[in-house]
Amino acid sequence: MNKTLTILKHEFLVNVKRRSFILITLAFPLIGFLAISGYAIFQDEDGPSPEDVLDIGYIDNIGIFDDFREQYKVNLIPYETAEEATDALISENLDEYFIIPEDYVENGTVVRFTTERQIEPPTEIWPAIKNFLIGNLLGEELTAEELIRAQYPLNLASITLDEAGQISDEQGGLGVFLVPYIFGLLLMMSIFTSSGYLLQGMGEEKEYRIMEILLSSVSAKQLITGKVLGLGATGLLQILFWVISAKFLLGLSSSTIGGVFEEISLTGSFLIIAPLYFILGYLLFAVLMAGVGAVASSARDGQQMAVIFTLPAALPFMLQFFLLEHPDSFISHFLTVFPITAPVATIIRLGSSDIPLWELALSIAIMIITIIGALWLAAKIFRTFLLMYGKTPKVSEIFKSLRQA
Repeated sequence: MNKTLTILKHEFLVNVKRRSFILITLAFPLIGFLAISGYAIFQDEDGPSPEDVLDIGYIDNIGIFDDFREQYKVNLIPYETAEEATDALISENLDEYFIIPEDYVENGTVVRFTTERQIEPPTEIWPAIKNFLIGNLLGEELTAEELIRAQYPLNLASITLDEAGQISDEQGGLGVFLVPYIFGLLLMMSIFTSSGYLLQGMGEEKEYRIMEILLSSVSAKQLITGKVLGLGATGLLQILFWVISAKFLLGLSSSTIGGVFEEISLTGSFLIIAPLYFILGYLLFAVLMAGVGAVASSARDGQQMAVIFTLPAALPFMLQFFLLEHPDSFISHFLTVFPITAPVATIIRLGSSDIPLWELALSIAIMIITIIGALWLAAKIFRTFLLMYGKTPKVSEIFKSLRQA
């Protein structure tokens, strides 16, 4: 046991000191912070500040648009001709102007003129022009309250009920989907990267004959168990850092950006299920990569062989929209309980539906059994192939040797 703990400690310290591990761990919160800060700076530069008001000219070729010229952050100024409005725009007395043609009532076309190339109008412009047009078209026929409702006809709120018909503690929406999606992506990246460390390290130890020295002091089972647990401890440290950073970033984004980010929250069930699948996924792929590293003749050959496991693990991301639209289909259930796809598939499904407790329990049980079985099998592979050099055995040779071991 002491030897296993020594290997665990060594693997943990080696991995957390890797430059790539530090960069990946810090990249998620750093990119999130820069994105939020960049958005705030861009908004300050792109649109007017609360004290600024845009001056927008318009030419009314119908003759009925005279009222409601003061809109939020926008003043609308009438001009007789397009030439006058163009001169004002060029001399920077206007920010832009638009023309209401005579056939506007028939086709709704309004022509906008500006000196800046834009993908779409700034956020203040479109609603200001829309409310100005609606106000003049309906102002004499509606009360003030009815006019406001015509300008803002819908404020849709969706409420999710549980099986008892009561308001559920976990509501839906895009905000709820984003956290599992991002977390699933980080999970997949982290598992592949960190388990790759184990594969690369074992390949190098085997290639440079260091493994012979190690196996003279510890058993194959102690070696692989220590390496796998050390990698799991590394992953746990990484996910704890990400969860803490995510709580900070969510608070910062909701106050800076608002909108959909105000809906995002880390529920208690997610904070329990996601780390659990994260750790189980780490352990499973670490054991699989250890077995691949024992069989492969070099680190490069091991990376090529590892594709057998990494491609199926990425399948839930390829089918993410299907999982979201059909959470109760056979494929969704299968990917949730199949060990290799279970970590990512489960986390993605958490964003769109409630996963039955029995299915989660079955999925977790199968993963634990698979990890134990794979650990036992990997230990046999260690004893059989770890000291073989120069040639990667064929699949038939592997099964034959395992039966004889």
